[in-house]
Amino acid sequence: MRLMVKVRGVVQGVGFRPFVYRAAVRNHLSGYVRNRGDAGVEILVEGEKENVDSFMEDLKTEKPPLAKIFELIAEQMSGSAQHKRFSILKSSEEVELSGSVIPPDVAVCDQCLKELRDSSDKRHDYFFVTCTDCGPRFTIIDDVPYDRANTRMRDFEMCSFCESEYVSPLNRRFHAQTVACPKCGPQAFLTENTGQPTKHVDPIREAGRLVSEGAIVAIKGYGGFHIAASADKDEPLARLRKVKHRSQKPFALMASSLEAAETFAEVNGAEKELLQSGQRPIVLLRKSQRHFLSELVAPGLHNVGVMLPYTGLHYMLFDLVKEPAFVMTSANPPNQPIIKDDDEALQQLSQIVDYFLFHNRKIAHRCDDSVVRVHRTKPVFIRRSRGYAPAPIILKDKSRRCVVGLGGELNNTACVLLGDKAFLSQHVGDVENLETEGFLKETVNHLVRLTNSKVEAVACDLHPKFTTTALAQELARENGWCLVQVQHHHAHVAALMAEHDADEIVGICCDGYGYGSDGEAWGGEVLHCVKKSGFERVAHLQKQPLVGGDLATRYPLRVAAAILGREPSLEEWLLGRRKLFPHGEREAEVILTQLRSLKDVVWTTSCGRVLDAVAAVLGVCHKRTYEGEPAMKLESLAMRGKSSLRIEPKFEGDTLNTAFMVQEIFRNRERVATEDLARTAHTYIAEGLAALAIEKARERGVGCIGFTGGVACNEILSSTMRRTIESSGLEFLVHEAVPPGDGGISFGQAAVAGFQDG
Repeated sequence: MRLMVKVRGVVQGVGFRPFVYRAAVRNHLSGYVRNRGDAGVEILVEGEKENVDSFMEDLKTEKPPLAKIFELIAEQMSGSAQHKRFSILKSSEEVELSGSVIPPDVAVCDQCLKELRDSSDKRHDYFFVTCTDCGPRFTIIDDVPYDRANTRMRDFEMCSFCESEYVSPLNRRFHAQTVACPKCGPQAFLTENTGQPTKHVDPIREAGRLVSEGAIVAIKGYGGFHIAASADKDEPLARLRKVKHRSQKPFALMASSLEAAETFAEVNGAEKELLQSGQRPIVLLRKSQRHFLSELVAPGLHNVGVMLPYTGLHYMLFDLVKEPAFVMTSANPPNQPIIKDDDEALQQLSQIVDYFLFHNRKIAHRCDDSVVRVHRTKPVFIRRSRGYAPAPIILKDKSRRCVVGLGGELNNTACVLLGDKAFLSQHVGDVENLETEGFLKETVNHLVRLTNSKVEAVACDLHPKFTTTALAQELARENGWCLVQVQHHHAHVAALMAEHDADEIVGICCDGYGYGSDGEAWGGEVLHCVKKSGFERVAHLQKQPLVGGDLATRYPLRVAAAILGREPSLEEWLLGRRKLFPHGEREAEVILTQLRSLKDVVWTTSCGRVLDAVAAVLGVCHKRTYEGEPAMKLESLAMRGKSSLRIEPKFEGDTLNTAFMVQEIFRNRERVATEDLARTAHTYIAEGLAALAIEKARERGVGCIGFTGGVACNEILSSTMRRTIESSGLEFLVHEAVPPGDGGISFGQAAVAGFQDG
């Protein structure tokens, strides 16, 4: 019997060909296996039928841990056997099938770590020790098929030892394209901030020692540079915040081990599982009460982002130091992508860091760390990137056409929707400058090429002035693609529906801003969405004025003053905080004047702005220095409180009155504990929106309510909504596979363009 098998999936760069080889030999078959130019694998087997059947069963049940098979296409061939043995052939450039993809980068495996620590092993102390089961993939590949010549490892010729493992079928590095050792592989070296090399026989451990003593070190990793600093010393962190113009935004930490993380943070079972997974994301953990971290790590927050080492280099950094964790934050200029090239790092970071820890392997594609939070026992993505991208999200329904979604303007990702698979890119960032726009274009092109997608439509936001909207229009013109513009909050809910295969839903969508279909600023919406026909806005938060427009998004006191309106003591309260405004008393008086007329003022239903206002009233945050800062600090305060001030939600038709809540908190600010008032605000918004959604769901006979948008990362709001909605007998859905924030927008846009009729 002769059988030709074509495999679609994550089957290149995961040890799939060596696995096929061993399975074929074990089943006494001849033939070949080879990679294809479409990221798939082609197999020809020849032998007895029962052996072929056994081999096919092995393909499905015994594949390597990182491999994922989406489709097996088997065709029986005529003629007699043409091969005497089974072999791995040189890869084919043939491109026929779509939908396969290169796997994400994964953490170094236990077997490689054992070799790293074994003084008798040839890879002892080798910082880039990897095998077919671990290491970089996505960040080193230029093109498919996944062969060494198409990766950044092509610059390193294998020595005889590595080559002997590479060609040995019984070795776990059999056809491992990243195979290397101290003799032939990439090398690490330490330099001063000028780029002048330092003479040290152990540059990695020396870098760790320098960090522990208070130096700031830029460290080149798989997908870009990190900046490392001590986590318990104020001086280097204060210096880092000053030179990076990052006064409040939290820094992520890398702990040397799980046990080390538990010395300063609380870690539950689900969080442990995430921390130790092959993806190794940053996980948001609650600080323990007796933590020793500098307050400059995560100012004003109850939690801190923690990840574990995921390369041999990371493990070695901690070998000679006592510190359980280092600050390990992405190295990038403000609002620009993570730095990946040595020259760029020297140019951009030499005034920020004291030393550089380089290696001489080039990075093909930049990729930030993923960030995850756990609500109860379920993961919630803040950012889906390294370790996950570009692995697809498998859907239960097939798209009508192949679509590229370009996302929004902030926290951007791209998405290719092809059949029943959504391929989300790594984190791109805020598309507000040429550098990030160029990164987005590069990301889209690479993702389309990797998946061999025949794109038919491009989807983008409804906002006419977004950079991504202009880019979508450009791509549509150049390629003859259909252009589909999707309202921002509809895209959020559509992403939730696609993730859970829901045909109809009442979605609660809360964030900072989205361009509404009426041209107004939305952000606290209840939408009735039907998968194939679109959405209807059925309820929302009360409109509030943004005095000063964009200034109000940066200075929450402006929003608070506008919502408080004609409170008798407003003028005294606002003037008492005049020093918190850039222009002092004069600015406070201008705000009061504008409030009397409210002429030419932008109005918004934004949930984020309401939370900002409460944060300002309670003195939690008076200036937003990073996205979501006031709301995040308000949540941290509310975590310690209870809803002692019981305020029943007040409705005006299909609108939740938020001014009433803010005014009540203002009036009780000196009588009730601030943490209790913070909790009260969360309870009011969550219960009020849930009540509106329940009412609309029952009116329309919909059995499911979902919560999405950036505010859905808030644990208190999410848990309160869940309790309220499930107690009413309705199903409650939240995101688990994609970020509820703008990192999931591209997925929702693609879903609307791919599944909606018309």
